[in-house]
Amino acid sequence: MDETRMNLVEHLGEMRKRIIIILIFFMTFLCLSFLFVKDIHQFLVRDLDDKLALLGPGDILWIYMMIAGVVAIAATIPIAAFQAWHFVKPALKKEEQKATLAFIPGIFFLFLLGISFGYFILFPIVLSFLENLAGDQFEAFFTVDKYFNFMINLTLPFGFLFEMPAVILFLTKLGIINPHLLVKGRKGSYFVLIVISVIISPPDLVSDVLVIVPLLLLYEFSITLSKLVFRKRTEWQIVNDKERVPL
Repeated sequence: MDETRMNLVEHLGEMRKRIIIILIFFMTFLCLSFLFVKDIHQFLVRDLDDKLALLGPGDILWIYMMIAGVVAIAATIPIAAFQAWHFVKPALKKEEQKATLAFIPGIFFLFLLGISFGYFILFPIVLSFLENLAGDQFEAFFTVDKYFNFMINLTLPFGFLFEMPAVILFLTKLGIINPHLLVKGRKGSYFVLIVISVIISPPDLVSDVLVIVPLLLLYEFSITLSKLVFRKRTEWQIVNDKERVPL
């Protein structure tokens, strides 16, 4: 009992250490991002014909903090993944350590790809659709908080949702899941992804479809990757088992 308790305390201490490191890097990136937040803001509103309106003196500070926060999250993703790898490293074999470490660049790339998809593809389409829906009956008047809240709510979730292939590959590599389980749970996974899509997308059919289709394709792509990793992992285990058989 005492040994188990000591192991638990050690694991919690190690987790606390990793979380503190992640928070330190996040705060550092947040401060650095805030130094360039005006340039980032100008880039994000470059296509707007009119300036965004402020309804209160504190709005711009809140928006600048929100923009800097998103940039800091993106920059912290590989650090967080590396710290998570360090935390589980003692429980992995040497081959698994090398294989899982290789996922970290992919995690960062997929996060950026998801945000890019949301901002450069989905956001302009949805914004244009909603503006055309208003037509000449309404005067378009964007406030800075409404505009950026809409943008971030539509783009940031995709940064995390696009991590699906990397997460599934990682779990397959560790033997926690396999492609047969993913195929068997396809209907349930589809339902969950559709619910998530409806929640994060604006309340119109076009936006729902634009969000649902990429997520379902990502899931199918993840299954394909899982099959490849699972096949290689099985072959590797067979070779190792043969080498262990005494002659």
